[in-house]
Amino acid sequence: MAESTASSATAPSAGRYLGVLGRFGIVWVTLALFVVLVATTDGFLTGPNLRNVLDQQATLLIAASVATLTMIAGGFDVSIAAVAVVSPLVALRVENATGSVLLALLAGCAFGLVVGLANGSIVAFARINSFITTLATSFIVFGLGYIVSERSILRPVTESFRSIARTRVLNLTTATWISLAVVAVAWFALAGTRFGRHVYATGGNAEAARLAGVRTRHIVVSVFALSGLAAGLAGVVAASRTISATPSDDFSFVFGVIAAIVVGGTSIAGGTGAVWRTLLGAFFIAFMVNGFNLHQVDPIWQRVIQGVVILVAVSADAWSRSRRT
Repeated sequence: MAESTASSATAPSAGRYLGVLGRFGIVWVTLALFVVLVATTDGFLTGPNLRNVLDQQATLLIAASVATLTMIAGGFDVSIAAVAVVSPLVALRVENATGSVLLALLAGCAFGLVVGLANGSIVAFARINSFITTLATSFIVFGLGYIVSERSILRPVTESFRSIARTRVLNLTTATWISLAVVAVAWFALAGTRFGRHVYATGGNAEAARLAGVRTRHIVVSVFALSGLAAGLAGVVAASRTISATPSDDFSFVFGVIAAIVVGGTSIAGGTGAVWRTLLGAFFIAFMVNGFNLHQVDPIWQRVIQGVVILVAVSADAWSRSRRT
């Protein structure tokens, strides 16, 4: 009898331990990776290297932190890559014509916002799958990029355009500060507002949320609009860093965004996740890649390992959800 009592007491305790481990797993693995790199990699724990990591992740964090809301609401926005490519082309056309950096920044962000509103409206009101919708609009936007740029590389005519991303404040670039500000706003919007609660409800069970009074269609349109806006900002910041923008049909940016979100533990099925998870997911991948580069690991093997990490993260999410059902 005593054994039975002890056994039953141990089971909930073990369950709670596993629950905490699963909920904060991305915290532990990111800290573990950081400690391993500090102990084994010369040059990792230095100010210039860590500042470089922050600067390199700035554009991804801008887009991924807001795209987290879209995924939690049950959406999947592939058009992030297209918007990030074309918004700086629009911005530079405006900057070339007016000489105004502010107007250029606003034009790039506005372009992303319009694409996001179109995506959200199609998904919410035409009820077309979000992946198919945003894949289709990606090709449209990529095509517009070639038209806007006239198939040529665009460069700013004013030196001040580079100040959007490359000015240093307290030894960090403005690109880093912009990304941290966007992360903070997205984090608060999701975790501390009624809008955030409605995002979770829409992704968890849209019909139940609608019956409870949540305007689910408006939530869907809003998260896609915000995702487009953030992708537009990310694109302009990236162009400011490179002092140019090139038309292309490259989807690689969205793969990095999705990787950060799913490695962080946000469910691709919607309803669960957090911006802080995406932040840690992005840094886990960034630290891993930075360690690879410092150890001069072959880029081909880097891709293989990153693919395995993403697969493990998605598998862990599926396993965790299966245990809850």
